[in-house]
Amino acid sequence: MTGFIMYTADLISVIESHGLSPDVYADDTQVDGPCHPAAVDDFSSMIFDCVSSWMKSNRLSLNCDKTELLWCASSRRQHQLPNSALSIDGTLVEPVTSARHLGIYIDSDLLMRPDVQRTVSRCFAVLRQLRQIRRSVPTDTFQTLVVSLVLTHLDYSTQRLHMWNARVQSHL
Repeated sequence: MTGFIMYTADLISVIESHGLSPDVYADDTQVDGPCHPAAVDDFSSMIFDCVSSWMKSNRLSLNCDKTELLWCASSRRQHQLPNSALSIDGTLVEPVTSARHLGIYIDSDLLMRPDVQRTVSRCFAVLRQLRQIRRSVPTDTFQTLVVSLVLTHLDYSTQRLHMWNARVQSHL
């Protein structure tokens, strides 16, 4: 692991030198940062050019099939953002409406609807299963199951959303 960190330290420096925030995990790098809507073309070119150049100089290739571009803005400003694909080394990368970041599903207006919907769906699925055994187990056992299988999941999701909100606020 130390070798990987030493190997990618240059990439982190390159990204941070442009005022952006990198998240590096194993072979996955995510870059985020603020941008005025009028500057999105220059911003996107700068990000992809600096990362792509670093990768080429280190004999690595960008996997465009796994590369996602998520523009984030309030619903009032969504119309100002580009919806056309970006070309990275001759491959087009289409903007997406939501993406997974550190286990959280983020949508373009940062309301976390995909993440909330996934959490609600999972909890309801567990509750449906628990309903089938409700009358077969003692009340205290049933309550323990609800707490361990539903409430802990809700607590975990809430904590992830709070951490993401703090991260977003730090960029404002």
